[in-house]
Amino acid sequence: MTVRSLFPTTLYEEAIADDALIADLDASVRMLAEEDMAGRRWSKAHAYRGYTSYASLNDLPMRDPAFADLKRVLDRHVAAFAAACGFDLAGRRLKLDSLWVNLLKPGGGHSGHLHPHSVVSGTLYVAVPDGAGGIRFEDPRLPMLMAAPTRPGTFDTVAPRAGTLLLWESWLRHEVLPHAGKGERISVSFNYRW
Repeated sequence: MTVRSLFPTTLYEEAIADDALIADLDASVRMLAEEDMAGRRWSKAHAYRGYTSYASLNDLPMRDPAFADLKRVLDRHVAAFAAACGFDLAGRRLKLDSLWVNLLKPGGGHSGHLHPHSVVSGTLYVAVPDGAGGIRFEDPRLPMLMAAPTRPGTFDTVAPRAGTLLLWESWLRHEVLPHAGKGERISVSFNYRW
């Protein structure tokens, strides 16, 4: 008998061991959380527990050298992930389309979602206090399982640390579990398009 796995779902995980970059990003995110009034208003209006630049700033790599340094790091990792996925990019490269920061306070989370109009999405974790919610990925077959019996592995949770970089295909549904720790959970999320 032969049993094969078809159509695997790929998750890329790497530790970014550049302590100076992580410290610079931490300082930059905290500064943005204080100074970006449009982002603070958006976060409050959408009941986001903390701060995100998601709807307010779209030029972070041009605005701040720490994000420009991060973009160079991300470009290399995204290219490696695209190769591991076997993408036929027809001689082109994936390009950074959007990059935003998240400063999540205790009790905050983010419900299940995906990232339309992108090929690769990801997050770099900058500060992860004990008890901070992990990121949970959903089996993409879940809507089609209909009458199938339950099975383990319908969801897979990653508990990142500061410096963890995760990349996944943008169609993969995921959520940020509630932050049950103390302190602020800081991350930088991004999308790449073709």
